[in-house]
Amino acid sequence: MNKVIDKLAWVFIRDGKLLTVRSKGKELFYLPGGKREAGESDKQALIREIKEELSVDLVADTMKYVEVFTAQADGKEQGVSVKLTCYTSDYKGELQPDAEIEELKFVDESNECICSIATIVALKWLGSRSLITVSNG
Repeated sequence: MNKVIDKLAWVFIRDGKLLTVRSKGKELFYLPGGKREAGESDKQALIREIKEELSVDLVADTMKYVEVFTAQADGKEQGVSVKLTCYTSDYKGELQPDAEIEELKFVDESNECICSIATIVALKWLGSRSLITVSNG
């Protein structure tokens, strides 16, 4: 039986690199975001999750849908996938790790070895559209 973990994610690119986060006790970096709570819209849920994880406020009227990425979920048995519905958005405040987040890092395709599978899928998609820097490695 296939199980899908439905999540929202924030795609934020600075200087050709993608913002990723790492949870306490985890090794891999992933796109910041999380799951909707009952009754929340995508925007409401993503604004709440990013505030919890990175202490910044996304600007709702700048939010734009990017793409949905699906991949095998890290640390889960085969057949469990994660679906990331991604948005870009401006923000107010200063990016800093909060709650369960230990570290934030801007990555490109040369950093794939430290990223979750879904994040690598997103990196490749963004790279193929020249939205992030593609390393010639």
